[in-house]
Order: sequence, then structure tokens, then C-alpha cells
Amino acid sequence: MSPEPTEPAAKAAATDEATQVATVETAAFRIPTDAPEADGTFAWDATTLVLVTVRTADPRGPAGTGWTYAPAAAAAFIQELLAPVVVGRSVGDVTAAWTAMRAALRNAGRPGLGAMAISALDVALWDLQGRLRGLPLHRLWGATRPSVPVYGSGGFTTYDDDRTARQLEGWLAEGFGSVKIKIGESWGTRVERDLHRVALARRVAGERTGLFVDANGGYQVGQAVRVGRRLADHGVTWFEEPVSSDDTDGLGRVRRALDCDVAAGEYCYEPRDAARLLDAGAVDCLQLDATRCGGYTGWFRAAALAETRGLQVSGHCAPYLHAPVAAATPALRHVEWFHDHVRIEQRLLEPAYGAPGGLLAPSERPGHGWDVRPGRLAEHRVA
Repeated sequence: MSPEPTEPAAKAAATDEATQVATVETAAFRIPTDAPEADGTFAWDATTLVLVTVRTADPRGPAGTGWTYAPAAAAAFIQELLAPVVVGRSVGDVTAAWTAMRAALRNAGRPGLGAMAISALDVALWDLQGRLRGLPLHRLWGATRPSVPVYGSGGFTTYDDDRTARQLEGWLAEGFGSVKIKIGESWGTRVERDLHRVALARRVAGERTGLFVDANGGYQVGQAVRVGRRLADHGVTWFEEPVSSDDTDGLGRVRRALDCDVAAGEYCYEPRDAARLLDAGAVDCLQLDATRCGGYTGWFRAAALAETRGLQVSGHCAPYLHAPVAAATPALRHVEWFHDHVRIEQRLLEPAYGAPGGLLAPSERPGHGWDVRPGRLAEHRVA
């Protein structure tokens, strides 16, 4: 018969249990857009958010939450393949959990859906660690700035001139210093309308506001160069994905031909994807998306690669999720204040304050700082 555990041993066991991941829960919500939306190569009328919640065995303890914008199938990846390698691990071993999750997807495939599933769970684990330690994540990692610069992003190709102007005026009223619209409409077949909309954006924004455009890979290389030279007439300083980010050689050719900055990287699913863009000299600024690139752990690894090349990084979409990691990234340029995600996150999260003056302050509450209220999206739940 085994002896009864001593009091110190019993306390240690209880402490271990209270700092181990005990449960992983998922939910998916498909939220309709407030108007039809499209960019250069894709159209949509709803955005799906997959939410992950992790808890310890302590029923009174905090929960950690993370999310990604991905098909609802990402929830199945998390429950079937990722939760088994995370449950039972110490909350403090997030990097080990990240490595184990990547290994668990060897046969299922890490890029794309798998990477987005890892991202949501990684963010949730970091959030739980911060809450258990009573520290905001940007303080845990080491803050490099008190607030994060953001730029207004939307200007979808489905918008008419009046709606585009109203959206731009809204950002300007909030004090944003830079704004972005979509171009490359219909796979680059409506260049004159693209340029008309850019001219409109410049008139509304005025000469002192930074003007960015995003073609979402809609142009061919030569076409992108020709369009880029005409964009210079309107003072465009940021040309995002002029050609597909899969074409690193083409991106590099466009970059070398134009004066404006060429940016890409939102489809980096792991650090080696970022390295591929950087090694090819394809970008002036590397975009990263913590809801796709492996969460906060993947973000830091890819951002470090950019810093070794003397380049900055920019957060793609999901501004509230990015606020803490961006505030702890030395070589940060800005974060995208994307219309769809701002609308969803301000409904889902509390307190979801704004970004006056184009600056979003990370929360000083523990973890990523946002209390998640999934009940506010209950009518949109799909999984």
C-alpha cells in the first residue's frame, strides 16, 4: 500500500495541477459584413472567427483566450490534433507547446488552416500565462512603446465613391495619419477605376495623410510596375501585394522598379515563409499576422528575422489581438486597423476602446488584456 503523500508533496501536486492546461474549448462564429466586400482577387459577405479558450483545473482560476479568422474547420484541427498535445502541459511552457503543436500537424499539414489553428491556441496559452502571473503580455515580454500606431484600412472595391469617402473621413476625424484602400479590382482588369479611386482617396485624405493601397496580388509584374508609377502621382507610399506573395521574384522586380515601399507577408504561416520573402529582397516592410503565423510565438520568430535584415514589420488585421505583441516588437512600423476585424473585435471584446490619434494602447490588464464575451456573437455561432 502506498504511503499517504506528505503535506508539502500534496501542496506541490495541487500547485502543479493549478498551473497545467486542463481543458481546451473551441467555438466558431460567422459574422455577416455590414455591406458586400471585395478586394482585387476575392469577394465575401461574412467573416468567420474561431475562438479558443484554455483553462487550468482550478475552477476559480482565469481562462486564456485566443482567436483566428479562419474557416470553422480550424476548430476541428484544434480539438482533434492540437488539444491532446497541450492538455497536461505547464502553462509556462508555451514555446514547448508551440513546437509540439507543429509536430502534431506533420501529416495533416501546417500551412494554412493548421497554422491558423496553432495561432489561436498559442495566443490563448500566452493569455493564460499572463493572467496567472498577473502581468500584461507586453510587460511580460518587455514593452518597447506605450502605444501602437495604426492605419485605417478598408476601401473595398465594392464600395462606391460616397461610401469610400465616408469611411476615409471617419478615420481622419479620429486623427489617423495614414489610410489604405483596395485596388487591383477583378484581377487587375479595371485599372482606370483603381486609379480613379486612388485619386478620390487622395482628395478626401488631403496631402498630409499617408496613402496606402493593397492589390491583393491582382496584377502581373509589368502591369504592377506601370500602375505603381501612376500611383506615385498621388503620393502613394505603400503598395501592398502588387503581385502574388508566392511570386517572390516578381515582388522583388516591382520593388526595385518603384520608389514606394512594397509590402507583403500576410500569408506567412511560419518563420521560413518570412525568410523566403526576406532572402529574395521582395519587401521593404514585412507584414505578419499573429492569427496565421503561429500566434505570438511565431510572430516573434519571424519579426526577429526581419530585424536582422534591418527591416520593420507591420501587423496585418486583428488590431486588438496584435496590440500587446506589437508593443513589444522593437522594429514595428504599424498595425492595420482593418474595418471588418475592428467591427467584430469591438463587439466581442471588453473593454474595446478606440485608437484616437491613430494610436492603440495595449491593455494594462493581465494577459492580452481583453475579456472575451462570446455571448455577444451567439446568433452567429456555427460550430
